[in-house]
Amino acid sequence: MNLLLWPFHQVYRGLVWLANSPRTLMLAYLGLIVTSGALYSVAEDKSAGDSVWWAVVTASTVGYGDTYPETWQGRVLAGVLISTMVLLVIPLITAHFASRLIVDADAFRHEEQEEIKQNIRAIRAMVENLNGGSAAPPEGPQDR
Repeated sequence: MNLLLWPFHQVYRGLVWLANSPRTLMLAYLGLIVTSGALYSVAEDKSAGDSVWWAVVTASTVGYGDTYPETWQGRVLAGVLISTMVLLVIPLITAHFASRLIVDADAFRHEEQEEIKQNIRAIRAMVENLNGGSAAPPEGPQDR
């Protein structure tokens, strides 16, 4: 069963890596636009400029209608591009920016955590000295 799920796990790990790297995410977006534009240019016999314009308009889901695919290959490409943008790229960009906005200002920094640990060690050592060398806490009431 793990062998069947392995490809999905790898895709998931790749998406997490992509979402956590804004530079890589933007490069992937630009790569998608350029690749889609090049494929559209071949499928529809359009110029490079028109093809990249079509890819940007289609990927942004604006769809002005000034340029649209007329061949089945171009229509399949448009469907894949729109689906990829709507189901993958736009959610990844949104998730990245949302994660940057949701920051816990009350969370301890690493230095603060280390200082707290040192203080707890010092308190534990003082308690050991008060108990005559035993680190066990004093017993509580017997009615528990």
